[in-house]
Amino acid sequence: MLTYPDIDPVIVSIGPLAIRWYGLMYVFGFGVAWWLARKRSADPRSTWQPQDIDDLIFYSALGVILGGRLGWVLFYGFERLSDDPWMLIRIWEGGMSFHGGMLGVVIAATVLAWRQKRHPADIFDFLTPLPCIGIFAGRVANFINGELWGKPTQSALGFIVDPSGLHPVQTAEAKRLCTRFGIDPCVLHVHASQLYEGVLEGLVLFAIMWTFTAKPRPRLAPAGLFLVCYGIFRFVVEFVRVPDESRGYLLFGWVTMGQILSAPMILVGAYLMILAYRRRTPSGNWQAMVLPSQQPSN
Repeated sequence: MLTYPDIDPVIVSIGPLAIRWYGLMYVFGFGVAWWLARKRSADPRSTWQPQDIDDLIFYSALGVILGGRLGWVLFYGFERLSDDPWMLIRIWEGGMSFHGGMLGVVIAATVLAWRQKRHPADIFDFLTPLPCIGIFAGRVANFINGELWGKPTQSALGFIVDPSGLHPVQTAEAKRLCTRFGIDPCVLHVHASQLYEGVLEGLVLFAIMWTFTAKPRPRLAPAGLFLVCYGIFRFVVEFVRVPDESRGYLLFGWVTMGQILSAPMILVGAYLMILAYRRRTPSGNWQAMVLPSQQPSN
């Protein structure tokens, strides 16, 4: 098995100011998304201009941060809000929901579509490959924070987590898991579910979406594929991830909140792809051209 590395969640601290890996990964993710969007907009076939990209990333960042935090509080931490209302703004401590962030981006993108006079579906399609590297970076930050661990395992891919000598944040999370699983002395052997998610929801999903959107696709096909792939990846990893302590298993002794939120993504995504390929409406992200299926036969 692998040994969990002793990485301080705080990169540097100057008085009350602390720069954390968690926040840095968000900055990195938005920066990469901006660069990728600029790169895609540079394609001569693209209808996107560089100034459009700046607005897109700004609106998306607001949607991710506000939606992600509100979603986490609603789905996972609502009970704590009355006792500690300031938790809502302490994002640096962790606690962001991908599903809430995605809903926030949908709302933000819809507002941007109205301002830029674009079809909302075109913005959704254009966005699909952009957050993936940021998702990977965020899961690495979860790993560094020592949170969202997987279930106990003896697999060679598992990690040995010894809370002695770790940062207080990591130690506290490890001890909570030891208490939940009745492990004494407290030395964990667990799946690194954060990294599983980072690879699947981040790197693999990016490869799929960047390749798929490299040429014109029917409107809503990229959005549908993103929902299907992310939903499947998240649903599968939830089998080895420890469910949130405040929720536990919600159905049948094995269904988690993450799976309940991901299942509709798969269904809606499949529906959108079927609808997209039946209608074959050209995407507004590309200069007007004929899709292969619409070319006249000789």
